[in-house]
Amino acid sequence: MQCTLKAPGGLRGLAATLFLTFSMAFPLANAQAPQAQAQVQAPQAPQGPQVPEIAARSYLLLDITANQILAAKDIDSPVEPASLTKLMTEYLVFDALKSKKINLKQTFGVSEKAWKMPGSRMFIDPKMQVPVEDLIKGMVVQSGNDATMALAEGVGGTVEHFVQLMNEQAKALGMKSTVYKNPEGLTVPGHTTTARDLSILATRLMNDFPDYIGYSAIKKYRYPGTPAANDNNRNTLLFRDPTVDGLKTGHTDAAGYCLIATAKRDFPNLGAAGAPGSRRLLSIVLGTTSDSARANESQKLLNWGYTAFEAVKLFDAGQPVLTPAVWKGKANTVKLGRPEAIVVAVAAGSAPRVKTQVARPDPLVAPFVKGQSLGSLKVMLGDNPAPFAEVPLVALETVEEAGILGRAWDAIRLWIK
Repeated sequence: MQCTLKAPGGLRGLAATLFLTFSMAFPLANAQAPQAQAQVQAPQAPQGPQVPEIAARSYLLLDITANQILAAKDIDSPVEPASLTKLMTEYLVFDALKSKKINLKQTFGVSEKAWKMPGSRMFIDPKMQVPVEDLIKGMVVQSGNDATMALAEGVGGTVEHFVQLMNEQAKALGMKSTVYKNPEGLTVPGHTTTARDLSILATRLMNDFPDYIGYSAIKKYRYPGTPAANDNNRNTLLFRDPTVDGLKTGHTDAAGYCLIATAKRDFPNLGAAGAPGSRRLLSIVLGTTSDSARANESQKLLNWGYTAFEAVKLFDAGQPVLTPAVWKGKANTVKLGRPEAIVVAVAAGSAPRVKTQVARPDPLVAPFVKGQSLGSLKVMLGDNPAPFAEVPLVALETVEEAGILGRAWDAIRLWIK
């Protein structure tokens, strides 16, 4: 059975063809837990314009709004993360704040180990009791290894236990090629990650902790009594591009100069009901030769991503992609879609060639819980049958099981069918 629908929304009068394919390829699991993430790993965007020459050992450009990789080089090659390590320290600190294990006004002492940390510093000492919020600013804005160590000891009890938590969290996030040996990123054998893993961490950091991620956009900060010349954020793109609002720099002799930068720019038709909305990109540039080079190459990637690709909104947040019939339920239908807008990135000018296809179980037998995965939306370009993106579709509402008579009647109808 097949039917065609017009997909609402989109750019330039996009009318994406939606083919409904009934498929038994998705076994139905009743009362399945809600699916939090649209995709486990970001798919590659369809073939687009030539990527500009990027002077870096490895790089990755991710369209976070569409959850698609727009450009990549050696993203699974092991690299030393340097101070990009601090993103995982941030994750654990922010998680402790969110769960109220600590609070921003709480103070941590400064151990001898933290005081004597080499490299970038906040310039705190053992005579001080420093508020958690100031330690976060010292770690994020100044990239202070002393602030990072104080936070690790304060949250983890010991630095060894904190590093254990870092590795457990990396595994939980799906960072399959990352091993942490310390919380600050100084060179230690075996302390490695990849550009792909860093993109997972950066994306989850922004998504999971919107109340705290704003620290990475602070341009200047210093703790009272510390050197005034130590107040600039190391991310120079914050001073050059008003759309950049994060995320972290890193540098060691072995790692070279590294930068994870994220920008958010407004575009027409990406908001609700065709209103203007924002599109976020994330660039990861690893192993450049200087501070200016990492900023220049990151800026080049971000600008290219915004101009070479356009975002196509297929469905608004919470908008049903389709509303199929339900069997043995208190409701006769269920709305399938996503809690967030469904957006894809395609080469500029390709929006009218976007096609979509839905695959779902048939029959759909209640009960379903809100957020339960019930199929997927496959997105193709032109006559190419291979999808370049696949988005899980979930139940937008709970459908309870019908009473015994309703279930019995539908069982007979299904048997006849």
